[in-house]
Amino acid sequence: MILLIGGTSETAPLALALAQAGFKVLVSTATDLTLDVGSHPNLSRRVGKLDREGMYRLASENGIKLIVDAAHPYATSARANARKTAMELNIPYLGWLRPAVLEPHEWVIFRENHEPAAEVACSFGVPLLLTTGSRNLAPYVAAADRSGVELVVRVLAHPDSLEASRRAGVRESNIVTGRGPFSVDENLAVMRRFSIGVLVTKDSGVAGGVPAKLEAARILGCRVVVVQRPKESAGPMFFDVSKLVAAACEAVSL
Repeated sequence: MILLIGGTSETAPLALALAQAGFKVLVSTATDLTLDVGSHPNLSRRVGKLDREGMYRLASENGIKLIVDAAHPYATSARANARKTAMELNIPYLGWLRPAVLEPHEWVIFRENHEPAAEVACSFGVPLLLTTGSRNLAPYVAAADRSGVELVVRVLAHPDSLEASRRAGVRESNIVTGRGPFSVDENLAVMRRFSIGVLVTKDSGVAGGVPAKLEAARILGCRVVVVQRPKESAGPMFFDVSKLVAAACEAVSL
């Protein structure tokens, strides 16, 4: 059986492709958001966050022979846990990684993590739209309070995300919900509604809707602050579903 660590929109097609190749696949996701993996008999799913011990126990108890890591590019803990578990069980690890799409530009500013990203984003004195999710909100709330900047956050319409936003101190009226990727028009609607002057994003690739965010910002003349991707540790990484499935077939006998 393959353990597929999900967390991106590519999780479902990856799971189905592996199942159609003859593998039994256990899809693990941290949240219970809808994930259309079809009704293939080789597919099963479990939900809930896993620490390193939990992932190890899940893999060992289910006789996992291969871990396919399709966690979000910024989910550093999940990716580290997956690699560590594969190493401890002496089984292959294959990573899925969306290609980055953002490049330096005069109105695109890169910062290595959330703290400096929050500082520079709030330094312009204009309303800020944060699209990096419900984690790591504290630096932006603190920087916005210090500078008097209006902070708007867009998060998943999930109880955990909403509670995290409220707990961090984001005003209810400034919490926008939805599940991306969002179109250019959808981004424009939110940005115009709040007179946004700075957009903060991660480089989550085309599948994460980054080009549409960038185009909306360009149309409105907004600055863009990008939280850079964490550096990937060693391990086979794939951008193509068919190549990943072929590698899985080479790594594990059906």
